[in-house]
Amino acid sequence: YAKTGKANGLVVHHFHAPERVDVADIRKRLKMTQQDFANTFGFSLPNIKQWEIGARNPSKSARVLLTVIDKQPGAVLAALAAHASVNNR
Repeated sequence: YAKTGKANGLVVHHFHAPERVDVADIRKRLKMTQQDFANTFGFSLPNIKQWEIGARNPSKSARVLLTVIDKQPGAVLAALAAHASVNNR
């Protein structure tokens, strides 16, 4: 990514999503089944399967999320847990 300045008092970053993401590697390092990975992070199971065999490439937004999951899985899980606890009140 490249830091580009401030907008409305916030620092703005431009992130270039990687062209390829090794979904199987990320999932296996997290010790998750395809079903668990899909359920945990909001992907469909057919997409996970197609991404892993190379039949399809994740969309840009999915590649960004997968990159964050790869680098900071705990942060993603914490954010999703916080969101779930707010919605379950």
